[in-house]
Amino acid sequence: MWLNNILETIGNTPLIRLNKITKDIPATILAKVDYFNPGNSIKDRMALKMVEVAEQEGKLKPGGTIIEGTSGNTGMGLALAACVKGYKCIFVTTDKQSKEKADILKAVGADVIVCPTNVLPDDPKSYYSVARRLGREIPNSMYMNQYDNLANRQAHYESTGPEIWAQTEGKITHLVCTAGTGGTIVGTAMYLKEKNPDIKIWAIDVYGSLLTKYFRTGEIDMTEVHPYISEGFGEDFVPANYDMSVIDLFEQVTDKDGAIMARRIAKEEGMFCGYSAGSCLQGLMQLKTGLTKDDVVVCIFHDHGSRYVGKVYNDQWMMERGFLDVKSFKDIVNGRNAKHLVGIETTNTVAEAVELMKKYDIEHIPVMKNNEPVGAVSESGLFQKVFSNPEIRNATVESVLEPAYPLVDFDTPVERLGSLINKENGAVLAKDEKGEYHIVTKYDVIQSLAK
Repeated sequence: MWLNNILETIGNTPLIRLNKITKDIPATILAKVDYFNPGNSIKDRMALKMVEVAEQEGKLKPGGTIIEGTSGNTGMGLALAACVKGYKCIFVTTDKQSKEKADILKAVGADVIVCPTNVLPDDPKSYYSVARRLGREIPNSMYMNQYDNLANRQAHYESTGPEIWAQTEGKITHLVCTAGTGGTIVGTAMYLKEKNPDIKIWAIDVYGSLLTKYFRTGEIDMTEVHPYISEGFGEDFVPANYDMSVIDLFEQVTDKDGAIMARRIAKEEGMFCGYSAGSCLQGLMQLKTGLTKDDVVVCIFHDHGSRYVGKVYNDQWMMERGFLDVKSFKDIVNGRNAKHLVGIETTNTVAEAVELMKKYDIEHIPVMKNNEPVGAVSESGLFQKVFSNPEIRNATVESVLEPAYPLVDFDTPVERLGSLINKENGAVLAKDEKGEYHIVTKYDVIQSLAK
């Protein structure tokens, strides 16, 4: 049996047990993997609901334009609905969001406007303000406003909550979900609490968001707000979708911990998830001591990792922000209990170089002059020369000099070393804090990455 259009594939996403990362937790930990939706995120659910409600209320008319401020995922859901139903889309996002998100929105026919991140919500340049203004100025348009549009949480009350209840056969004891617009966590919680008021709802927030303090004190404290890198959750205001009475606890995670956990989920559980999934599971790990063997915990994995290939899943991006504990030249040297560099002078003979290679079981020797590298000799290079002319053994090293090995900083990451060591350059050199030279070869790099 076929489906009539892509919108009919929204929902009924799988609930999958986590096995490796959570192996030390006595409870059953399940992931509601909503990147199985056609737009690869849980936002498909509420996007379609907002459109349907707008149509029912006569606010969205044929040929109209959908306008929304979005980090990308809500826009994708709205764009799919617009494709099927014949609407135009204009989406306003921030320069913090990944380029992939904007490119995907454009691919499905939307116009995308990028606004600065580090401005207050009521600043005319904020993406909230720009979206509202466009909604007022463009004829036959509607600003969806996922933050204050209660169709957002209604979608999850009607679909996400019932699915989780049915999939766990009513055994769920905890729901763990990142908190952004409030729609997912509040709507799902409202349904689950109706079924069993004892179910605990744990909201995961990011440092730099004001939601956690608001939950704990009822105070909107703008001093809590500062820029953060995490995407898709956290807020600098309190959207109307929030009903804090259905939430039992707020827990904050760092940008770094959320990103690292997302990568772990991909590598250890085989689920290629987005930033918020990593933060969601990280939040659970911070709270795990409160769980027992009888608990059944559901974590919401909101979206797909393809949205973050230029960020969370890019080593360089992670290293630039200090999110990866990267091995370096220095780590390799310290890890092998390195002694002084084995070098040779230009005036030494080829035979002496060969003897050094045998004695220390090495393939690469830097050639020094006045304690500075001026070239190199290698086992493979000398073999070719000696094989062609055995008499060359008595010649000076200077006569068979190969190019000097590249010089790098002592703290250069291993990944960078790998790109410098090749057929022409068998090793790299660096000076330590005392001004002494050390060498790292291809074998050293391979050994360090295998540990």
